[in-house]
Formats: sequence, C-alpha cells, structure tokens
Amino acid sequence: MYRIIIDLSSRTLYLLQNNMVVRGFPIGIGKELTQTPVGEYTIINKVPNPGGPFGAFWMGLSRPHYGIHGTNNPASIGTLASHGCVRMYNEDVLSLSRIVPIGTRVTIRY
Repeated sequence: MYRIIIDLSSRTLYLLQNNMVVRGFPIGIGKELTQTPVGEYTIINKVPNPGGPFGAFWMGLSRPHYGIHGTNNPASIGTLASHGCVRMYNEDVLSLSRIVPIGTRVTIRY
C-alpha cells in the first residue's frame, strides 16, 4: 500500500510503501498568500496532459481546487510559487502517477 507525505518545510514529497520511504521528490509549494493547505487528503482523480501551468499530469486532491501536478516552469521547483498546489518536475509527476492509484492517502504537513 502506497501513501504520500508532503513536507512543506523541506519542500519534499515522500512516497511511502508499507510505511517505508521509497522515494523523495523535490517540490514547489504555495506562495505566502496562497499557502499549500496542511491536512489529510486523498487523490480523487488523475488527468494526463492538463495543459498550461499544470505540466504533464494532474492528480486532484480531495480538497477542491488543489492537486499535485507537473509544471511548465521547472525553475519554480523548490520555491514558494503556486496558488497552493504542489508542483513537481514533469518527469517526476509522471513517474509518481504510474505508481499511486486513485484513493492514495496524502498527508501535507510542516
């Protein structure tokens, strides 16, 4: 069973399998005025090639209007750049999307 922990302080998304970290990915997070919301969510949909700023893939969270997605601005990874979503390099979000199913638990924390 997979789950995701997003650590806002280190700007890292961790993929866990059976509660063991198997991979870490650098991320971009929300700006000061549009912070990424902490809490417990699930992945509710997956959309390839959503276009625009969402890069190569979108995984929607159970909190409306928030998701984990690629980016058309790779320089924003590691920074406070989004409107609250979690940005990943396109190759990373594609890799992650192939592993985690809809219903995967996502914890966002400091």
